[in-house]
Amino acid sequence: MYIKTRIETDYGVEVYPIEIKLYDEDKKIKTFPEINEYRVYESRYLDNRFEVLMMPRAWSYEAMEAWYPGTVWNPSSRYVVMFSDWEGFGGRTTYASIGGCYYAARLAVGELLMKERRQASVVVLREAHPGYIMPVGVWQVRENVRNALRQKPLKYNMLDEALTRIANQFQIPIKQWIEKSSLLRNALFQRRITDYFKK
Repeated sequence: MYIKTRIETDYGVEVYPIEIKLYDEDKKIKTFPEINEYRVYESRYLDNRFEVLMMPRAWSYEAMEAWYPGTVWNPSSRYVVMFSDWEGFGGRTTYASIGGCYYAARLAVGELLMKERRQASVVVLREAHPGYIMPVGVWQVRENVRNALRQKPLKYNMLDEALTRIANQFQIPIKQWIEKSSLLRNALFQRRITDYFKK
């Protein structure tokens, strides 16, 4: 993955240790076996809703955010604004466009996969509602995702089942998340070569 000399937060705070930890975890996680099921983890805090989807595939990661009108990063629009960025098995070559929140959530995800000695394709989805009037920094993202991953996951055999659960927790239609997500579109619409050997 791409190594920077700093992680930029909402307040311009520079945090150095995270980049080294991510790099070390990357190399190890990619050697672990894949998880065996689809998992959904959930957390709520300060009018933020987090859903973490883990899929039984090789390591990849995506962070997605939806900011409602009246929130700090979308104060005047009448429409929800969505952002996303992702990386595949080979990692990134540029700094994530959505900034420090991408790496904060990724750190929490890596901690769980390291603990379980597993790899997965992971999508972190976040809805920020108007009650979230004052951003408190990327630590909030990291701790929300950590809190979600401390809970017992909801497990499913099929991706559609997991997405139905997520759809029921969010106000934004799941179709819009899928349209914005590189990893969800890939999982839903592109078959892997191993799929042909499962028949």
